[in-house]
Amino acid sequence: MIRKSSHVPPPPRKTIMLSTIFGLPAHPLIVHAVVVLVPLSALSGLVVAVWPAARARYAPLALAVATVALISVPLATHTGDLLERHVQPSAFVERHTSMADGLLPFMALLWLALAVLVAARVAASRGVSWSKYLAAGAAVVAVVGAVASGVQVARIGDSGARAAWHGVATSSGNASGPHH
Repeated sequence: MIRKSSHVPPPPRKTIMLSTIFGLPAHPLIVHAVVVLVPLSALSGLVVAVWPAARARYAPLALAVATVALISVPLATHTGDLLERHVQPSAFVERHTSMADGLLPFMALLWLALAVLVAARVAASRGVSWSKYLAAGAAVVAVVGAVASGVQVARIGDSGARAAWHGVATSSGNASGPHH
């Protein structure tokens, strides 16, 4: 006997829409984590990549900071996408959102290189002979990821400031707009 099964569709998935925090737009608040943690990750990544003594002591800490930074990047882009729906469209906003989408791959590259540096250190402590080559390759990738992440976050921050403040004030500090 063949039973007919009635297909019941699964309940709709709830999407987390983090658009505000305590009534304030979430993006300007969350983006501060990116602005602090990505450059800190880049700097610590450079240090542990080029200085073996620092690598031995601080690579796990650099990886931990990079992990939080890596998580903060998609949160910032998500909240930015939500905020974009509520602001006046402009070339500045479009450029900012386009540039912001490019940060995650660079930050992921830095994170991966730091994870490999930590793993290579563990392998070296266990006597794995080729771990020094793995560490050398990961150090090169960490430098590339750190420089790319640092430069990209600075460019994104500049474009975000231009998007937020374009037309608000002149370079002389005099406010522009109809109220003057």
